[in-house]
Order: sequence, then C-alpha cells, then structure tokens
Amino acid sequence: MSKSTCFSRWSFKVNINQRAGYLYLLFEHKSYADKGVTFQLLRYMLDIWEAKQTKERAKKLPMILPLLICHDNKKWKISTSLSGLLDGYEELPEALKKYVPNFEYMLYDVSQYKDENMRGSVRNRILFTLLRDMRLKQGHELLVAILRAFRYLEELEDKQSVVGYMETMLRYIYEVGKDLTKEDMEQIIERLENHELKGSDLTMTLAEIWRNEGLQEGQQVGEMKALSNMAVTLLTQKCGELPNELKHLINQANAEALNQLVSNIFTIQDLDEVKNYLQ
Repeated sequence: MSKSTCFSRWSFKVNINQRAGYLYLLFEHKSYADKGVTFQLLRYMLDIWEAKQTKERAKKLPMILPLLICHDNKKWKISTSLSGLLDGYEELPEALKKYVPNFEYMLYDVSQYKDENMRGSVRNRILFTLLRDMRLKQGHELLVAILRAFRYLEELEDKQSVVGYMETMLRYIYEVGKDLTKEDMEQIIERLENHELKGSDLTMTLAEIWRNEGLQEGQQVGEMKALSNMAVTLLTQKCGELPNELKHLINQANAEALNQLVSNIFTIQDLDEVKNYLQ
C-alpha cells in the first residue's frame, strides 16, 4: 500500500459536563504514523467552531473531544499533543506555556486489542476487528479472520437490520484487502448467506451487487462506490427511506462532496441540508 493519507471522520453531539459538545472521531487509514494527524484534528475542530460562530452566531463555542482511531501494524509512537511537536516547549517556563496553543487527542489503536477486549455493539466489534485484521493479516489468514469477525452476527435477532451495514463492510474489505481474490469474496458472501445472515435479504442485495454486476475494477471507482453507499446507508438509518432523486444525487457526487456529507452525517438536520452538500 502506498503511503497516501486517507482519513474518515465523524462528529457526534454529546453532553460534556452538562453542556452540549462534540466528540470528534478521526479514523486513520494508512500504512504509517503521520505527525500531520495532529494538525488535521485541529483543522477540523476549527472548522466546527468557525461554523458555529459565523453561521449560527453562537456567543460561546461548544467543547470538542478529539479522538483518533488508528489501525497501524506498529505501535503508535507519535506524540498525541500539539506541544509534543513544538521544539523547546517543555523547557518553557510555566508562565509562558499558557500563551502557546496546545491540545491533546485521545488515541484508540485497535491493532493493540485482542478479540476478548473488543466491546460494544455487534456492529462496532465487527468494525474494529476488521480495522485491526485488515492491516495485520494477509491471504488465507486474513480470510479466516474476516469470517471469524462476522460470527458476532450470530448474537443478532434481527438479521435484516444489518444487511446495508454488511454491504458497506464488504466493500471496505475488498478495497483494503488487496490480496483477496474475487473467489475469496464469494466465499465470504456464501458463508454469510448460509450461516450468520441466513434468512435475510442478503441474496437480493449483496449477491446481486457482487455476483451479477461483478466487482468494480480500480481502486478509485471502488472507493467512490463504497463512499456513496456508506452515505446512503447512514442517511437511511438517520432519516428513513431516501427519495430516489436524492440517492441519484449521492451516487453522482464527487469524492469531496461525499466526504463532507459523511463527515457531518450526525449534525445534519434534514434532507434539504443533505442537498446543500451535494450542490
């Protein structure tokens, strides 16, 4: 994998000390640790604060807790604070330090967690297990790890509720797992159809996409399709069934618009606001 920067980001409205605030999640997808992530987080937080001030005329700005989720195959060794990147900061007198901008982000490195340490909902456990194993494993070992991650689905009573989510996860697997073949993907889908998601409409959704239409060739095309599908899935969960016209707009949108839409999915109030991102 080339050393290209790739981030996915989400913001969640949360209650911080009995006040409205944000938990900002940045997913880091690349093959090496990068000091630039500190500036990336700072830039996103500034975007939120500036929008609050200019668009909403907020008198006070919300607190933001930055959280980085990474899945590097090596332990994260970069400082999690802005001050850690500043030459001579630690030697400054305390009286001067307060004048130097500084913040620290929380770090969740999924590559350091074992299966028994994965917590939360079925969807979260599948996501974090895949994030970890897609970086650490290859070939047959990766295929076995993917099938093992999907065993969490056995805990669900409503299998149909995760079909759209699984479509997104399978697209992610295909794009990131470069050494996985089409036959490997067929084996994963067949396993899901006959075991974990048996009885759902998986055949009508995943099988149609992956078998009848065939896997999209080329990383750029695949990533765009996965991104648009993720946007449709998240918006459907948030707002209900989307109009076909809106789905078409999402499928025709460029990468920048889709990234902005997905990044702000949890702060969007209505479908008219969605259209603004797509114009």
